[in-house]
Formats: sequence, structure tokens, C-alpha cells
Amino acid sequence: MADITVYHIPVCPFCQRLEILLALKGLPDRVRFVVIDITQPRPEWLLAKTRGTTALPVLETADGRILKESLVILQYLEDLFPEPAVAQRDPYRRAVEGMLCRLEGDFVSQGYSYVMNQDPARREALREAMLRQYARLDDFLRQHAPDSTYLFEDFGWAEVVFTPFFMRFWFLDYYEDFELPDEPAYARARRWREACLAHSSAQQVSREEIVKLYHDYAHGAGNGGLLPGRTRSSFAFEPDWRVRPWPPRNKYEHHATDAELGLLA
Repeated sequence: MADITVYHIPVCPFCQRLEILLALKGLPDRVRFVVIDITQPRPEWLLAKTRGTTALPVLETADGRILKESLVILQYLEDLFPEPAVAQRDPYRRAVEGMLCRLEGDFVSQGYSYVMNQDPARREALREAMLRQYARLDDFLRQHAPDSTYLFEDFGWAEVVFTPFFMRFWFLDYYEDFELPDEPAYARARRWREACLAHSSAQQVSREEIVKLYHDYAHGAGNGGLLPGRTRSSFAFEPDWRVRPWPPRNKYEHHATDAELGLLA
């Protein structure tokens, strides 16, 4: 029986990191996941636990202690359930893993800035900036793991950290027509990304789910916020994303209504 609780948003990449780690360890039932509706204000009982902060995921231990920040929670779960190890045990390899994970912040920030952009004149500059982020990953992997698929032999800690964002950036493919060029400068990063996307432990979300739920991000509204003229967020639980139509792709020339997005019961 689960004696640890995680308050989370099902499609959140930071929350998915925890699910991937637990899947790799074969321990999905050791943590109880409680879904929080991002389109509504955080409930008072949750704010009392988090001392007023709203970011998710949040982990609560069996005795009521609270941990925040996905990477902190990941490390806690890795230490609590050490076998099988996901993080590297060798000090040098662990340090290399850490250096790659340090690149995650800029990579993620650039991807979200790109999708949330509302100025068509900035598209090319944002595309080039995104390519530079992939080039950084490629350079690192060519230096430390030129002949591997993953950073090391298997899907591990760095892959847990990056894979949810490789998945979220499907929204760049859809809403910005972004493609990673088939060029040598990106070949190693492409091989890593594609292997991460296909791994069996990382199938908690689909491309269709992300494209539909993150529609409002493509129009500048994040974290369940409402766009002008809309009454429901694309992150709403109902109607279920599976029965909604695919959203319009042209984010700069058309702003879809609730009805067009299939958000009306």
C-alpha cells in the first residue's frame, strides 16, 4: 500500500518525471498520486500543506512532511528506493549526468518561450534559439557518449529529466512547424531524443493529449489561465481530451473558440 502521496497535474512534465522514475524502478504503486485541477484555484487544504505555494508536484510523506520541486522529489525517491538504481553510482559518471541535467533549464525555458510567443516577427529568431539549445545537447553527447544511444548504457537519470520536455515540445512541431534538421550538428541529439520518446517507461502521455491540452499555451495563456473570449481552459478535465477535435494549427491568424476546441459539454 502506498504511504507516500504526490499532488500532481497528470499532463505536467515535472510530475511525469516522478512517474517515469517509479516505472523504471517497477514501483508505480508505492506512491499515491492525487490529481489537482489546474483550471481552479488551489484548494485551501493543499495551500495549508505547501505554506501557500502553488507549484506542483508536491510530495507528502506518511507522517505529513512536505517536499517540493521535481528534482528534489526525484532525488528523495531515488534515495528512498535505491534499487534498481536510476542515477549513476560512480562519482565521475554521476557528475557527467549532473552536467547534462544543468542544461535542462535553458532548454525548457527556450521551448516554452517559443510556443507562447504571439509575435510572428519573432518566430525565426526563436526557432534559431531552439536549434542552439539542441546543438548544445548534441555537443555534450558527442563529447561524453558519442557512440551510445543514451548518455550511458541505459535510460537513466538524465533521460528522466529531459524526456517529459521532449514530449511537451511536440507542441512546437504542431503550432510552430518546428523540425530538428536532418543535419550532422543535431544527429546525436536526435538519436537521444528519439530513443527517449520511445522508451516503455515514458508513455504516460501522448502527442495528441499534449497538443490538445497545451493549446492555450500556444496563445500565451499558461497554467490554466483563460484567454480573452473564452470560458474554459484547454486544460479542463471535461470534456475528455480524447473526444475533442484537433485544434487549429495556425496560432497567429486564428483564435479558436471553446466550441471549436470541443470544450463545451
